[in-house]
Amino acid sequence: MPSLAERVRRYIAEDRGEATPAAVVTAVRQEADAAVLGDTTVLSLAGRVRDQLVGAGPLAPLLADPQVTDILVNADQVWVDRGHGLQRAAVPIGDGDDVRRLAQRLVAACGRRLDDGQPFADARLPDGTRLHAVLPPVATAGPYLSLRTFRQRPFSLDDLVAAGTVPPALAPVLEAVVAARLAYLVTGGTGSGKTTLLATLLGLVPSTERIVLVEDAAELRPVHPHAITLQPRTANVEGAGAIGLTDLVRQALRMRPDRLVIGECRGAEIVDLLGALNTGHEGGAGTLHANAPADVPARLEALGMLGGLPRAAVHAQVAAALQVVLQLRRTDQGRQLDSIGVLLATGEERLVTVVPAWQRGRGTGPGSATLVRLLTERGVAVPAVLGGRS
Repeated sequence: MPSLAERVRRYIAEDRGEATPAAVVTAVRQEADAAVLGDTTVLSLAGRVRDQLVGAGPLAPLLADPQVTDILVNADQVWVDRGHGLQRAAVPIGDGDDVRRLAQRLVAACGRRLDDGQPFADARLPDGTRLHAVLPPVATAGPYLSLRTFRQRPFSLDDLVAAGTVPPALAPVLEAVVAARLAYLVTGGTGSGKTTLLATLLGLVPSTERIVLVEDAAELRPVHPHAITLQPRTANVEGAGAIGLTDLVRQALRMRPDRLVIGECRGAEIVDLLGALNTGHEGGAGTLHANAPADVPARLEALGMLGGLPRAAVHAQVAAALQVVLQLRRTDQGRQLDSIGVLLATGEERLVTVVPAWQRGRGTGPGSATLVRLLTERGVAVPAVLGGRS
């Protein structure tokens, strides 16, 4: 006997209507014994059936779980990350054909294509969740789905302190960095909380300033009255019409930004960001993938060379444009601010290095004197942890 979802699908198809919530409830009442089930059960069934028809199906409860940050589907296996690493989830996802249909439905709802001719796709679900799907034969044991959830709830700095991400003594340092209009990068590995910390710090920007965000995927939602976002556009089916991050950074400079922010530095757009920060746009920020602060200069060097800058020019631009590196790390206790460093040009070649101003478990480092100087020069009180008066 066909499942309830199949019967509802057939009922709606015969009625030639859309699978709206009301239509699904009506169909469930027709196909199930509503008199026996009762209204509450019918509504619950209708919600689950609609998830199978137009939503995320068996993954819907995971997407609704506020603790879940990542959902990974490997054919018939489901893994989730609730902030403490990946764990297997007992979700009846079905077989490979079921996962393929789910992936195609989700991608198609976002206006993208996923089939044998285009076996992989990036998409963004209506709730902001990022979806990546790969079909066989590219996915040898697939299909594979990767979903990164997007949570609407913004975090305050007090929230991050309460969660253990930011040590209480370091909160004033972060506030001082923003108040002094120092340019900074939030760095760390995948899923370390870079976007969350950056959005929180942008919420500390005075309301009299205008923030222009340039993001590959619109994820930053700072609590700020004057923050606007630019997002690139992919090419159409004819391969035309693409607008990249580099183009958007240049457009952002014409939009009178007080703070220019790149959600994630991953390509040649870093050259335009460095140029902007060197021409009066102080207090800019961005995120960057880096496993350790020491890797940041090499990463910036590689991105700058993609934009056509020679090595010496990249380091000279970085030294003049950026001052602070905030490194995050995932641990068994969750996402944590691991260190605060300053970018300094050293040696005869004036190559940039990251000098620690503070490190978790070690306290202040040799870079703290430079950070104190930068704050003092800009008229911002030095926090106690750096040697200022409490």
